[in-house]
Amino acid sequence: MAKYVIEGGVPLRGSVRIPGAKNAGFKIMIASLLSDERSTISNIPYIRDVIAVKKIIEALGAKVEFSDDTMEISGEISADEVSEELGIKSRASFMYLPLLLHRFKKGKVYLPVGDKIGERPINWFLEALEKMGAVVSKQNSTIEATVPRSLSGVEYEFPKNSHTGTEGLILAAVLANGKTRLKNAAAEPEVDDLISFLNQMGAKIKRTSPREIVIDGVASLTGAVHKVMPDRNEVVTFGCIALGTRGDIEIEGTNNEHVRAFINKVREAGGTIREGENILGLIYKNPLKATDITTQAYPGFMTDWQSLWAALMTQADGKSIIHETIFENRFGYVAQLANMGAEIELFNPAIEAPDDVYNFEWDEEVAKLAHAAKVFGPKKLRGGKLEITDIRAGATLVFAALMAEGKSEIEGVEHIERGYEDLEGRLEKLGAKIMKVE
Repeated sequence: MAKYVIEGGVPLRGSVRIPGAKNAGFKIMIASLLSDERSTISNIPYIRDVIAVKKIIEALGAKVEFSDDTMEISGEISADEVSEELGIKSRASFMYLPLLLHRFKKGKVYLPVGDKIGERPINWFLEALEKMGAVVSKQNSTIEATVPRSLSGVEYEFPKNSHTGTEGLILAAVLANGKTRLKNAAAEPEVDDLISFLNQMGAKIKRTSPREIVIDGVASLTGAVHKVMPDRNEVVTFGCIALGTRGDIEIEGTNNEHVRAFINKVREAGGTIREGENILGLIYKNPLKATDITTQAYPGFMTDWQSLWAALMTQADGKSIIHETIFENRFGYVAQLANMGAEIELFNPAIEAPDDVYNFEWDEEVAKLAHAAKVFGPKKLRGGKLEITDIRAGATLVFAALMAEGKSEIEGVEHIERGYEDLEGRLEKLGAKIMKVE
């Protein structure tokens, strides 16, 4: 257990390099197990989520070497089950199921857990897997599946956007017999990064339209060499920190198109942007103005960015509306921001057809939750004792502490370390007064 001690009120300036995307890297690691041959994956961040997947891969029998930001994985595995101890620590544990079915015609995994920001239904993934020929049994916290001969290609349309569900079905389809067509498939760049890696392994995958993916099954795959895409969540984190602390930060190693929705909102709010090749600079020059956002699937404003934007809008002039449509319960950070002096009012907007607007399943219980927030600014934030509950809320509380007057103590650093590599070290190089205390 560890905590951050932060003395806020310091403008952060300088440059910071962005590592590879967590949400692409660990899934590419899993995909490498579709071949016995060695794969080399670079630009992998050294974070808890990656280490958790490394341990699962090793427990399945594969060999893993991790040096600097490069991982060598020899994909030969001998176990057909992901243990409960390791599986429950991975929110994408069900993604191992397709490769176990390809390898052993059977597999057992434990239901995924993750940040407490909403349900992570995998019923669509399992439904499609059954259409491909698998016999699936879901009991308590386990999922077991068998396939008599091999998986077969299907046509499947997702009822709503499912990022990880799309990736899971791609893994199921690459070695299946025949063609698989995924309609209303996720368009996130992390999905395309996985597709790029699999195609280098010998898969035949094409995105035929923004939300349709066609996979022609192949008999086998080989090892591949791949560099993981940059982490767009880190880009937005440091971008908000630059503006919120009234600083000037140049972010290196970016793909600016991946964060275009964020860039557009920064400009709308009056922030200054400097774009270059693989570089994004954010500079505070003039007071920010209130700017509304609605979270959406790619290429919209990402749900992982909304808490950071809410914190930034506490320093903007006027009232901002934050409307969360991806997860049903993602305002857990609001109470702690309010204790720091933020004025935020949660509410449930009137929506005529909520099932068409929201990406989660709408029912009576979900209808009782707040799905939007009014953020009033500018407000002076003050330091305090804070507790982190998930990765993005954790980054938001660190951001708020950097903006606040006085000292903050933030417990639960292990949540941040799931998704951010050496966050305190990189912030310190930008001028932050931050210390990690074990």
